[in-house]
Amino acid sequence: MILILSVVVIILAGVIVTISLESNVTESDNFMADQRTVLITVSSSRPGCEATNTCYVPAEITASSGEIITWVNEDSAFHTVTSGYYDTYDGIFDSGQLDPAEKFSYSFDETGSFHYYCKLHPWMEGMVVVK
Repeated sequence: MILILSVVVIILAGVIVTISLESNVTESDNFMADQRTVLITVSSSRPGCEATNTCYVPAEITASSGEIITWVNEDSAFHTVTSGYYDTYDGIFDSGQLDPAEKFSYSFDETGSFHYYCKLHPWMEGMVVVK
């Protein structure tokens, strides 16, 4: 009886984990399907993501004038989305500190290329191109 109960508990635990993982994948896929969303990826707070352009995904995003870009912090660390370069903040936009799972949105009303970075992790860089 104890063996059967243990097997049932293990099977139920596996089903719950599978459902949870599928839910997370679907949520991320929805962000990826929206071309105006940029993900701040898991572990981007550690150097290395810059080598594969995966600190912000996508690393470069194109938008039309007037469109809103939303960044989503999927990492477990704090981040920022700050316009300019690490040594030269240009004052156009700054998310302030983004907690894990927090979002920041900005409406790009003028055309041009807008470089951005994370104040806390200088290897993290991205670009918004507005046409």
